[in-house]
Amino acid sequence: MLFRPADLSRIAAGEITLVFRRWAKARVKVGSRMKTPVGVLEVTAVDVVESISAAEAQAAGFSTPEEIYAVLKPRGPIHRVALHLAGPDPRIALRETPPDEALFARLGRMGPWTYEYLTAIGERPEVRAADLAESFGREWLDFKRDVRRLKELGLTVSLEVGYRLSPRGEAVLRGR
Repeated sequence: MLFRPADLSRIAAGEITLVFRRWAKARVKVGSRMKTPVGVLEVTAVDVVESISAAEAQAAGFSTPEEIYAVLKPRGPIHRVALHLAGPDPRIALRETPPDEALFARLGRMGPWTYEYLTAIGERPEVRAADLAESFGREWLDFKRDVRRLKELGLTVSLEVGYRLSPRGEAVLRGR
């Protein structure tokens, strides 16, 4: 699920506890967890609803149900999703964790591209993903998918534009 940055801040503050989406079928399940810039969000309920009440609109950060209807896609059933901030993003703490042999072994299994990407990000922080991808002859979305894999290991940090290495990512390159 995508969220506007302002909405994420309000979810983290507990001001928004519901979101509404029009989907052909539910795209999240109860218990789903999503890593976001404000932390991990957990889905506590997913229901298809016929209408949205005034109280639900306010819980979703809107003044009236009509405001929600105006921003929803025109087709598909309305899904009401209850969620809350479940805790901090575990990747943040992982960024400060020194690399161990298991991490080096995993990077070795993933392939030489891991070190190539880490080196490029280290040498060219804050460079657009599309530009980095082009330097490797890769499609932008494929490149971003692979960098997300490195981010899951606590090796990179996504910036508004581009990436930078985390302390753990820097240590991996030094310990190579």
